[in-house]
Amino acid sequence: MKHTAPLRAAAVAALLLTVGLGATHAGVASAVPLAEPAAASSAAAPSASAGLLDAMRRDLGLTASQAEERLSAEKAAAAVEKTARQAAGSAYGGSWYEPATGRLVVAVTDRAEEFEVRALGADTRLVRHSAAALDRAKASLDTLRAPTGVAGWHVDPRTNSVVVTVIGSEREAPAVRAFLDRARADGPVTVAETAQAPRTYAAGTVGGDPYYTGNVRCSIGFSVYGGFVTAGHCGQAGAAVRGWDGSAMGTFHGSSFPGNDYAYVGIHSGWWTVPVVLGWGAVPDQLVRGSAEAPVGASICRSGSTTRWHCGTVLAKNETVNYSQGSVYQMTKTSVCAEGGDSGGSFLSGDQAQGVTSGGWGNCSSGGQTWFQPINEILGRYGLTLHTA
Repeated sequence: MKHTAPLRAAAVAALLLTVGLGATHAGVASAVPLAEPAAASSAAAPSASAGLLDAMRRDLGLTASQAEERLSAEKAAAAVEKTARQAAGSAYGGSWYEPATGRLVVAVTDRAEEFEVRALGADTRLVRHSAAALDRAKASLDTLRAPTGVAGWHVDPRTNSVVVTVIGSEREAPAVRAFLDRARADGPVTVAETAQAPRTYAAGTVGGDPYYTGNVRCSIGFSVYGGFVTAGHCGQAGAAVRGWDGSAMGTFHGSSFPGNDYAYVGIHSGWWTVPVVLGWGAVPDQLVRGSAEAPVGASICRSGSTTRWHCGTVLAKNETVNYSQGSVYQMTKTSVCAEGGDSGGSFLSGDQAQGVTSGGWGNCSSGGQTWFQPINEILGRYGLTLHTA
């Protein structure tokens, strides 16, 4: 942040989707990619401020005590996930957090591995296909060019299949049917429908703490030493960045989109980084303490300059999202809403960074879904260190 910035800018804003200045961002017809969290570190106790609990009550339908219990259970599930995967070995079929029980569920293909996994504190489900086999089937689909009627695809441990999401009105289109036939030839497939295609988020300029590049407004994701990470579709390498006050802020040192949707902005002197995500008054500003990855089913919240603070759950990981600009891989899908100008903003689970907002469909009035690029991939790609409290 710039030293002369007012008090509200004392923390780095986690701003989400792109916004056009005077005109909408070109090609706004597909989903926005999201950023992922930085390399996992030891998870601190989940934040349970009154504001965070209120947001979870509003968006997840929980009481304050239920929200506190869920945060604690999700932290425990995230800690078990890695060791459970190792215990299951080649029989590992994926895992997810089950809100109804407050426990991690681990799918296994061999009954012989169930006892060892359960001993770690997880529940088990016997399935036919290993996670490795499903990943191979998805990787085969990633080599194909999908028609516009296909929104994306991901491995779903709960159905033990590759879920291909299609636009409902185009399900019977010849190109969509041909793609599904090709997908079924590679492995087990479940077809899901959505009413809208994913798109990147652009919008008119609004107040808050955005950053600007060219005629686009985006949101800061997470502070790293030397700058911040954000969405790749917000700007190309070498592009100049202006801060919330219009003054020179930094430069895109690296950017990738499509294929990925992440970028690294190096900041100039006069600005500094802090391990904070803005709560926009809905919740207190949130400290970032690490980047331990939350499991499927866990609660997650997002901060952005347009729609500010909203919460939901993790729906899927490693999803390929078929934007009009091209496919983006290894995305995480959530039930959190977002709108234009939120691109690049922060996704948090408790106090753990998860990723940067990429795109989605819907809005925060009628609902929708949003994807993010995991933070740990971004940190590894550019050799960055997440700024943590």
